[in-house]
Amino acid sequence: MAKIIIIDDEPAMVEVIVTLCREKGHQVFPFSSAAKAVEQMDTIEPQIVITDVKMESMSGFDVLRHVKEHHKQTLVILITAYASVDTAIEAMKMGAHGYVPKPFKIDELQMTVQRAIEFQSARQENTYLRKELKNKYKFENIIGSSRKMQLVYNLINKVADTDSTVLIQGESGTGKELVARGLHFNSNRQHHPFVAINCSALPENLLESELFGHKKGAFTGAVADKRGLFEEANLGTIFLDEVNSMATSLQTKLLRVL
Repeated sequence: MAKIIIIDDEPAMVEVIVTLCREKGHQVFPFSSAAKAVEQMDTIEPQIVITDVKMESMSGFDVLRHVKEHHKQTLVILITAYASVDTAIEAMKMGAHGYVPKPFKIDELQMTVQRAIEFQSARQENTYLRKELKNKYKFENIIGSSRKMQLVYNLINKVADTDSTVLIQGESGTGKELVARGLHFNSNRQHHPFVAINCSALPENLLESELFGHKKGAFTGAVADKRGLFEEANLGTIFLDEVNSMATSLQTKLLRVL
């Protein structure tokens, strides 16, 4: 069930949309005045706003602008009897989630509302998972409370938001990748890819192809273009584990990238 504000200056149309939404179990808040609806949005906190485009004093596009500025999580569905390709394009550019021309079929509007609800649910789940992922790699989740580990945490905090190449040193099993992930998920790169590769696990020619990619026909078996991991990690973080095991010739190429 969703909270839905319905705005149309035609009372009969408001009643039709109210009925269709209530059939699906939604909580509806009907308005014949866009201005009054906007005044009540902070109180109602709707998930969805369904609004006519052409209304006196305040248009559906005005409502859409207000929602995008003040209620960023709310989705807007525009309905109009003056449908055109240009109007639909303008609506999508401004951030409308749906655009339904009048007269509409019952299931057409209900499906548009249902898709909006599913989109919102997926967006909330994605936000939750990102938050959980970030929490998983908080620095305090790295085991160790000694003075030396506190120095490590302080250094990580200083480095996290810098766009610098970071050398992480430590014995096998001490958590170098955990530190790398902590750096990534606590930085402004957290919404971009984190890519890890064990440089000791691949032979030199294959490792070079993995890191830098190749074009179709570059060598025997290259049947298609391949994006390298550096390109895959664009704007994010690439973690080169066991980089010291890399062949000297490949390390030289790597230095040119870094």
